[in-house]
Amino acid sequence: MTMSEPKGEALNLVVTNIKTETQAIRSITLAKDDDGCLPGWSAGAHIDIELPSGDRRSYSLMNTSAIEQIKQPKSYRIGVRLEEPSSGGSAFVHGLKTGDRVIASSPKNNFPLGSEKGEILLLAGGVGITPIMSMAAELKGRGSAFRLIYAGRARADLAFVQELEALLGARLEIHDDSTSGVLNIEAAVRSLSKDATLYVCGPVPMIDAAISAARALNWPDGQLRFEIFSKPTVVEGDKAFEVVLAKSGKRFQVQPDRSILDTLIDSGEELPHDCKRGDCGVCQVGVLEGLPEHRDYYLSEKERSANKLIQICVSRSKTPVLVLDM
Repeated sequence: MTMSEPKGEALNLVVTNIKTETQAIRSITLAKDDDGCLPGWSAGAHIDIELPSGDRRSYSLMNTSAIEQIKQPKSYRIGVRLEEPSSGGSAFVHGLKTGDRVIASSPKNNFPLGSEKGEILLLAGGVGITPIMSMAAELKGRGSAFRLIYAGRARADLAFVQELEALLGARLEIHDDSTSGVLNIEAAVRSLSKDATLYVCGPVPMIDAAISAARALNWPDGQLRFEIFSKPTVVEGDKAFEVVLAKSGKRFQVQPDRSILDTLIDSGEELPHDCKRGDCGVCQVGVLEGLPEHRDYYLSEKERSANKLIQICVSRSKTPVLVLDM
């Protein structure tokens, strides 16, 4: 959870190793100056790295070794793809050199593994492999029944393949779109048993396809779990609207290119938030009047239909005024 000022332990870390994994992806290893232990973490966790602008970007922690090594780690490893154009985060990380220092948060986990006993499918697209590879290591350590499908536009675009092959062997399926066509997500979902669990991290179209397939099969909430690291973009036709905070009576104008959350923070309000992508639920607030335009990945279809809750980091308003229970 973050506020207008980061909460919890701020970690002053130094870059100890940089490795080019693909033309666009590099891995960065971070540690303390004194080589001391860092806060432990579990598969699916991420850290936030502070940018020179004061903004923060989230990056999943990676592991393909023994689970014990992430309980009292001496270093953190992240994998970052250079985005074109970059909104600041990937360009900053790709500009780091060995010996450079960064400020990071302690690990947080909005995408944890459950305790499922049935079949598990891990599905990753592109740099979405970073949390998924840690899940694979943990599941292997548990002795769980699982497999991993790792898809990308071309095999050369897929990072960490050799590590994954050494870790998983036959449990790993590499899908190269350039030779096999775009991965059929619906078919992958339909191939699973009724009590299976699917974990997905990758591009938004992959997430949307998995959600669509799960809904078509009437999967219950929790059977499909996913994480998105893509920032929301302005949608053509977005209009300004007014937000009213019921408890204080304060009124704010939300412009088409700003979120409710950022508008309130810019005005001095301190609000709990984390992902700013609509998939963690931390910034959720109640709606008292008005009609939300839901753009999150957190609420269930039933909750969306009720229009009593909103994720203010991404969702907007269909009505000129939206009154929030805050």
